[in-house]
Amino acid sequence: MTMPARAASPGHPPLPRPATPLERGQLAVLLALVALTIGAWVLTVWQARMMDMSMGIVARGGGEVSGEPDAMGGMAMDGAGDMAATGMAGAGWSLGSFMTFVIAWAVMMAAMMFPAAAPMLLLFRRVYSQRRAAGSGFVSTWVFAAGYLLVWTAAGALTWAFVLLGSELAGRLGVAERAAWAPLALGAVLVLAGLYQLTPLKRVCLNHCRTPLGFVMQHWQDGRLGALRMGIVHGVYCLGCCWALFAVLVAAGVMSLAWMLLLTLVVFAEKVLPAGRRASHLVGAAFLVLGVLVASGATGMPWMT
Repeated sequence: MTMPARAASPGHPPLPRPATPLERGQLAVLLALVALTIGAWVLTVWQARMMDMSMGIVARGGGEVSGEPDAMGGMAMDGAGDMAATGMAGAGWSLGSFMTFVIAWAVMMAAMMFPAAAPMLLLFRRVYSQRRAAGSGFVSTWVFAAGYLLVWTAAGALTWAFVLLGSELAGRLGVAERAAWAPLALGAVLVLAGLYQLTPLKRVCLNHCRTPLGFVMQHWQDGRLGALRMGIVHGVYCLGCCWALFAVLVAAGVMSLAWMLLLTLVVFAEKVLPAGRRASHLVGAAFLVLGVLVASGATGMPWMT
């Protein structure tokens, strides 16, 4: 026997009924998420192949002859091609550079984050379906999703600035200096990301991301504007949970498909799978070990494009 939903009241959603097969509206949202995720990945792969360089904030250095293996396990570049390995240095601080990066970033975030955000979006749809059945207003799930994606798009704008600053700084160094500093910088990013994975702040943000029902009951707001705000709040928690992971991606190369796929799986495991908290600690430990190895020169950064 299923329990009836609690009557809706201002500022509070009804308690969702016990888990049942997906309702028609939830199934439509799930299918749309699958289609959007596949489309976003197709666009992301296309963008990665169209980029001349990796758009990584950590420049690769190495030998002075083009094609010679460098200190990071890649191939050294010469002339203009050696100008910080960002793929953006030529465009500089321009509106075109900003728009290109932010659009590419937003598409990439949709591809990487929507699978992990699916449980939250499906629950949001379910709650509003129950509110509509109880005679209250209905708000589309995509209003919530827009607020969520807005946070990650804003993060992309900040990332663009960091990438260009890193590009300018690396451009002032010679090839030999970059060869010396690149492993240290990349190793430091990995160690920082590994340490953050083990912090209380990471745990708090991850707990909010792993418990959609708790988030809904704690942060519910009525109406379209309320749904947008809820999406923003959820996006902030998600950013707090994942920013260190994406710092590694930015350092290694924003358009590195191997790192994108790996981090997508990590984010999904942390937020959705039962052993997500343990996975977070394991990833942190792996980053710490890899950071020490990269900084010491014992190994290069895997899959650094």
